[in-house]
Amino acid sequence: MLGRTFAWLLAVSWPLLMITPAVSAEQDRYVGYYYPAPAKIEIYCARVSPLPDMDKRRRVGFVIGIKEGMANQPYESAYSVFVKGGESRKLIIVAKTDGHLKTIYRVRALLADLTNSARTTPIFEETGSPENLTFLDLITLLGFQNITLSDGDRFTHQIEMWSKDNKRCGNQPLTD
Repeated sequence: MLGRTFAWLLAVSWPLLMITPAVSAEQDRYVGYYYPAPAKIEIYCARVSPLPDMDKRRRVGFVIGIKEGMANQPYESAYSVFVKGGESRKLIIVAKTDGHLKTIYRVRALLADLTNSARTTPIFEETGSPENLTFLDLITLLGFQNITLSDGDRFTHQIEMWSKDNKRCGNQPLTD
């Protein structure tokens, strides 16, 4: 009797055990090609809304600007930065060097560095309080829907951007 109960439980629960907790290949076609599946997907409630005139061309231009800045450094960048998706709304950063971006702490440190750079951009200056915005707010302004950061081996962190207009976020003030 116990053996049949166990067999029945195994048969019923087996499909549930095969579901990945955060993302499946059907949801993110780049999993397994550019990066492994993220263990968890973070939600970021931005303090801004996307600018009305943002489109694929401007998002691609933004990334081209990042790439040009990286190319002008006296050393090779440890990261590859690119966009994907039909409207180029997925920003992807993958480490090209072992050891980079292999923990959430290194991902957050890179995002902090990118925030420092973003605060000097004209688009942030126009907000009136660039010191209170982050790189994630900048890419929300540009119309990106998510950013994926990976070590290109085992670790991936994905962040979905929700604009300040998203009712699930509530009101996010521009000050801390």
